[in-house]
Amino acid sequence: MLLGRVRVGRRTLSGIVEGDTIHIVRGGLFGRLERTGESFTAREATLLAPTAPTKVVAIGLNYRTHLGDDRDAPGNPEPFLKAPSSVIGAGEPIVLPADAGRVDEEGEVVAVIGRRARNLTEDQVDDYVLGYTGGNDVSARHWQRDDLQWWRAKSADSFTAVGPFIATDLDPERIGLRVSVNGEVVQQATTADLIHSVRKCIAWISRSMTLERGDLVFTGTPGETRQLQPGDSVRVEVEGVGFLVNPVVAESA
Repeated sequence: MLLGRVRVGRRTLSGIVEGDTIHIVRGGLFGRLERTGESFTAREATLLAPTAPTKVVAIGLNYRTHLGDDRDAPGNPEPFLKAPSSVIGAGEPIVLPADAGRVDEEGEVVAVIGRRARNLTEDQVDDYVLGYTGGNDVSARHWQRDDLQWWRAKSADSFTAVGPFIATDLDPERIGLRVSVNGEVVQQATTADLIHSVRKCIAWISRSMTLERGDLVFTGTPGETRQLQPGDSVRVEVEGVGFLVNPVVAESA
């Protein structure tokens, strides 16, 4: 099943996605998914990020192909936080800050938490995950290198692209990921290649931090990332989810 969130006029609505149509449900995505009988096509509604999270937790250095030759694999998952204010949906622009220097895309598989989770074991994780979506952990490399903390390198406005939909029936150990910039494939992997599995990452986070429904867990990015330029188009394809496409623009004066 695919789930999504849209804006129609002044209303924010959630529903089940079937083809080009979203069938609206009562009570949002975390209830019984009872259809109201109302539906909209993609032309009639504005697609939003699939959740409005209280927090976004991302895992660093979780593919060996992203480590390079001079870094060892971390012994445990290495989470960091991204601000919810940085979240954008499919079609919204990634804005390059004027003074950021190099900014890269980082395509990732993202877990969507379905209910409050604390102190989970790995075999409990599936019961607390609503589904999976695509994500782009946009990263300002100079700020990441030079600042004491990653607060702006990872959380500048528009630096957390998510979507387009949530797929509820994916095997977290076998989710394919492909990232393209201007039609050229720049990253490709599967979650089978992760150093620390999706389930291990979520369980590890929940030992110290309560995850609320709608929260997002970015699971890591593979390979070498691509520097973004104004005019670029970035497409993150997560198998079973669809295409998260965002244009790249320069910050306006």
